[in-house]
Amino acid sequence: MLYSEKVMDHFMHPRNVGVIENADGIGEVGNAKCGDIMKIYLKIEDGIIVDVKFQTFGCGSAIASSSMSTEMIMCKPVSEALELTNKAVAEALGGLPAHKMHCSVLAEEAIKLAIKDYYDRHGIAYDEGMFDGYGHDHDHGEDEE
Repeated sequence: MLYSEKVMDHFMHPRNVGVIENADGIGEVGNAKCGDIMKIYLKIEDGIIVDVKFQTFGCGSAIASSSMSTEMIMCKPVSEALELTNKAVAEALGGLPAHKMHCSVLAEEAIKLAIKDYYDRHGIAYDEGMFDGYGHDHDHGEDEE
């Protein structure tokens, strides 16, 4: 499958690349199998994500997923950002090849871990179940070698 124009656009011209100094929340995830590493930085004011940046080491799909996901949560309430799914990221990109769907999963996980970090730093109570399964090194269902 060829990549959609949106995937190519976000890969060639990624939005929100960089680091936020003194970020309110930082989430980092990686996939040892494919080598993708994604780091998301959040600046949050009054429960609203006022700035978001990312650093991604990985393939074009990982970079495009990072870029698109940051666009999707910018200026949104934290509660809304928590509802972002990898499916929504992939759909917004006009689809990803099946073997690249894990890139959108990493984007979702990195955002959720950044929010968890924000909650932890600010002593905000949350339901542990909201973050179950995030931050673990996944193989995303591929066969073990």
